[in-house]
Amino acid sequence: MALMDFIKKQFIDIIQWTEEGDGTLAWRFPMADMEIQNGGTLVVRESQMAIFVNEGQVADVFGPGTYKLTTQTLPVLTYLKNWDKLFQSPFKSDVYFFSTRQQVDQKWGTPQPITIRDKDFGAVRLRAFGNYAYRVADPKLFHTEISGTRASYPVSDLDGQLRGLVLQNISNAIAGSGLPFLDLAANQVMFANALAQELQPAFAKIGLKLESMTVQNVSLPEELQKVLDQKIGMGMVGGDMGKFMQYQTAQAIPKFAEGSANGGSGIAGDAMGLGAGVALGQVLAQNLQQGLQGQPAAGAQAAALAGAPAQGVKPEDVMATLEKLGELKAKGILTQEEFDAKKAELLKKLV
Repeated sequence: MALMDFIKKQFIDIIQWTEEGDGTLAWRFPMADMEIQNGGTLVVRESQMAIFVNEGQVADVFGPGTYKLTTQTLPVLTYLKNWDKLFQSPFKSDVYFFSTRQQVDQKWGTPQPITIRDKDFGAVRLRAFGNYAYRVADPKLFHTEISGTRASYPVSDLDGQLRGLVLQNISNAIAGSGLPFLDLAANQVMFANALAQELQPAFAKIGLKLESMTVQNVSLPEELQKVLDQKIGMGMVGGDMGKFMQYQTAQAIPKFAEGSANGGSGIAGDAMGLGAGVALGQVLAQNLQQGLQGQPAAGAQAAALAGAPAQGVKPEDVMATLEKLGELKAKGILTQEEFDAKKAELLKKLV
């Protein structure tokens, strides 16, 4: 019976792997009670490497080429088996193939804003995303650290781990680049290079080589972007607060004009209904004219809006005016001090 079992055994003459589709990093050649014939052929194609594993130990590593499996091409395996130089018996080992071509267009991104120190803003929270490419560079290390004895190891199983490494090293990369946020956003290539340099050792520890890294976008959360826009606006007027108020007033004119054109709807239309439209127009015009002439804006002039409806109006008109003043304060046209002063003045008229 034992003789019949031996006769029925299949012997493998050619060991090779033809990749089907994308996304496989490691693949184990199926043995299924078959043994490798001494003198058999191992075919390793370009963009591949192969390893022989015997009794849990990596015996030999093969790069691209065609190999005849003998004691000369398997010296380590021969030593592990304690065969003499003239052995003729078939043998059995696990054979793993590895794809060494680049795995391109691997996505990364910050699911939540990350906080970094910044030269200009102190501390900011930013978002970033891009892609990267890598390859298996050390199949023995990748086998022992990552893929193990699995029949196959797809790219998707490693995706989360690698994206985690990218996110973990972003802060160090930004700190190492020495660039403030504004320069960082303008020089994404330098940011990508700094990030790649930070990541190389982490990839090498698991047998991979990071081939390329791109940063496609760097941005701030919406609320911080608004603050940045205001800072840019301040820079446009040279940091002068009076001119900045004029800048904000100029931005508000189209909205007020639109309200007036729509039959008095909106803030401007309601204010005109209370007799304040003319005063508001005068304030806006004066602020713009002074800005063009380089004169400092008179913040108190914006309060003239409140003075118009405060004369000879009914109590309900005074309350309505207070509401409009609150809206103007929220838009930055009135300061808190101006609003409080006019509020006190108007409330006295209700006594």
